[in-house]
Amino acid sequence: MDTTHEPGDQTTEAFLAHRSLLFTVAYEMLGSVADAEDVLQETWLRWTAVDPAEIGEPRAYLVRITTRQALNRLRTLKRRRESYVGSWLPEPLLTTPDVASDVELAESVSMALMLVLETLTPTERAVFVLREAFGIDYDEIAAAVGKTRAAVHQIAHRARKHVEARQPRHTVTARQAREATAAFRHALETRDLQGLLDVLAPEVVAISDGGGIKQATPRPVTGAEKVARFIVGGLTKHDVALTAEPTTINGSPALALHVDGELDGIMALRVEDTRITGLYYVRNPQKLTRLDAETPLTLR
Repeated sequence: MDTTHEPGDQTTEAFLAHRSLLFTVAYEMLGSVADAEDVLQETWLRWTAVDPAEIGEPRAYLVRITTRQALNRLRTLKRRRESYVGSWLPEPLLTTPDVASDVELAESVSMALMLVLETLTPTERAVFVLREAFGIDYDEIAAAVGKTRAAVHQIAHRARKHVEARQPRHTVTARQAREATAAFRHALETRDLQGLLDVLAPEVVAISDGGGIKQATPRPVTGAEKVARFIVGGLTKHDVALTAEPTTINGSPALALHVDGELDGIMALRVEDTRITGLYYVRNPQKLTRLDAETPLTLR
């Protein structure tokens, strides 16, 4: 984003000071890096039209603009996703290892939680993100979403119950996550069925997103036996050279999968109690184009 022209230093510095926060708010609301960047561009344009000296709290003001722009875009995206081919997954976000060490932040951008957030209304999602992920005051949220403080309090309570019912929080240490990822990677690269069964939780769910461009399962695959056999069967059937490179996506351990030397997709993992409960495989090439150019984000 070009912030080096026209607007004065005070305007630019205030925006850059909160850019990571604004991006994270937009991304958590939209699940798309490209759309989050567009929202930041719109926020920047509106920010340059005001005098920072007249704004009491730049952070609150910028969050308000970002939230409103993201809400407008989210309503359009929800209609578009209703006609999406196959399962939809968020666009993978390359994050720094320190994000993974911040349990609450990592959870707030995890693939698993982002999928749950898709089941909320746009306003519920905005309120949940602002309150639960960033602890923003109810009055500030009310101003951002155009509701009363009392209404926002009720929306936050309703959204929290909705999310908790679908995505209970289970903490796992960074070491446990690394060990589970390493075991899965080894089993994957060696096509070891028993090795996969040992690291996959009985209730594991595998979701793949090809966007109608790349082949992907039309529906989630559930259960360790089915998921393991699906993986091994697919690799054996196509007889490809597969390598898996560890990375950090959405604050969680992940693998960049290369087939015959070419990036095939990004697989994010959810680890609970030393076993993998979620596999999220993004193959849609439109969601992978920014990964090579991305600098890992700290998010806050």
